[in-house]
Amino acid sequence: MRTTLRGRYVVLRPTDPSDIPALAAIRKKPEVYARWRGGHDLVAAVTEDLAEPDSEKLTIVHEGAVAGMIQWSAEADPDYRHCGIDIYLDAELHGRGLGTDAVRTLARHLIHDHGYHRVVIDPAADNAAAIRCYRKVGFRPVGIMRSYERGPDGTWHDSLLMDLLADELTEDC
Repeated sequence: MRTTLRGRYVVLRPTDPSDIPALAAIRKKPEVYARWRGGHDLVAAVTEDLAEPDSEKLTIVHEGAVAGMIQWSAEADPDYRHCGIDIYLDAELHGRGLGTDAVRTLARHLIHDHGYHRVVIDPAADNAAAIRCYRKVGFRPVGIMRSYERGPDGTWHDSLLMDLLADELTEDC
């Protein structure tokens, strides 16, 4: 996807290799690092993420600066067709509505331009801020995925599976 999407507060543009240092610096911040695996070499981790062929990566830009990354991937089997979103945002920008705007902007694009009827997202079950953000877009909890993801501390953590049906997408409030 080479499309640039414009939200109320953010621009989502295709991620470029020149974004890697800024994205690695964001992932290094403790609040982000706690939620995103990557080891100690975050430049290498972001570079590997960009090389993954099964997802589309978009850099989140706010006021002209790299603010984070949002990505999506799809289940292509026609009987199970849906897509999923993952996001990280600079911790210094949390609480300003930028994550909600980024998720809403991408979800709108996936539903209206790609024809997906269902979008999923799976925050850590204890990530109350992310869960609030996704609820504002219209995502609903489906259930707990137990011991779903290994954290930076090496232990397994639960995640909350949330989904959004096309007619549940909320618009900016």
